[in-house]
Amino acid sequence: MSQDRKPAAFRLPTELHPAKVSADTELQRKPRALKPIVTMDVIDIFDEPDLAVAVPPPALPTKMHRSRLAALFFGALGVLVSLALGLWTDRLIRDLFSRADWLGWLAVVAAALAVAALLVLLLREILALSRLASVERLRERGAGVLASDDPKAARALVDDLSSFLAAKPETAAGRRAMADLGGDIIDGANLVRLAEVELLSALDARAKQLVLDAAKRVSLVTAVSPRALVDVGYVMFEAGRLIRRLSELYGGRPGTLGFFRLARSVLAHLAVTGSIAMGDSIVQQIVGHGLAAKLSAKLGEGIVNGMMTARIGLAAMEAARPLPFASVKRPGIGDFLSALTTFATARQTDDRRKHS
Repeated sequence: MSQDRKPAAFRLPTELHPAKVSADTELQRKPRALKPIVTMDVIDIFDEPDLAVAVPPPALPTKMHRSRLAALFFGALGVLVSLALGLWTDRLIRDLFSRADWLGWLAVVAAALAVAALLVLLLREILALSRLASVERLRERGAGVLASDDPKAARALVDDLSSFLAAKPETAAGRRAMADLGGDIIDGANLVRLAEVELLSALDARAKQLVLDAAKRVSLVTAVSPRALVDVGYVMFEAGRLIRRLSELYGGRPGTLGFFRLARSVLAHLAVTGSIAMGDSIVQQIVGHGLAAKLSAKLGEGIVNGMMTARIGLAAMEAARPLPFASVKRPGIGDFLSALTTFATARQTDDRRKHS
């Protein structure tokens, strides 16, 4: 019969974990003078108040699962609606021909023009969706090259990105620099980081200015509007316009269907990062900066709405940008807080001077 083993102590080799082994040796030498052991692997989150702020947000979700039943349902519904419209148009044209020939021919010309315009609109939507799909593929390829450090894939990615941004005059200097320096860089990840700096830095600066301007407009309008429904409507309008303008800035050019697809990506990013319910955190930042005592209630509301718009704009930048943030610093909500509060305090000072 096998006998039960007695408890035994084993000494780990020093090369496995030198810090912990040296600490254990110190404890064995001085068993009565126990001191807390502090290693480099231990981080006290209570001593790091800005730890949560320093952690970057999760990556943008790139793939979304689509229901085949929903696609089948909407496809069949579209076919039925198209058949119904076709039969109704045919019946209308026949009735008009029975009354007068010129009415029938007028209906035929109108139907032909409507069909031609519909085909052009569908073509534009298909091209816009293809453009957005190209942005998503570039971003996925960029993340893959940063992880794999493949120089061949990096050169192909940089060439495709330069071609994609060829219509942007802001990227002309960066494209020339990449054409001159691209062959001198061996590492694939470093080549992508250099392309991000050279090609997207000017677009990022313009994007942050667009986000700040939209946040200022929202803070101003919601501070003077009398109804909460007006606030909600204007925030939605400004957020939609901001998403479209950011996508056009980065080369997306979304149509109607592309805009809804991009808006869904922005909402998915907000849900992943937990930024969709950030009203309390924004209020805490305002109170923490000592701004609550300087601003009126309406201006404080305006700043909160402006910061929410800035959050949406930052998520839209993530969704519309053709490369993930790697070497360029990811903009945060703190980049807009001081500008918005300065704008709000200046507005409040002007109002006081007018009423005095």
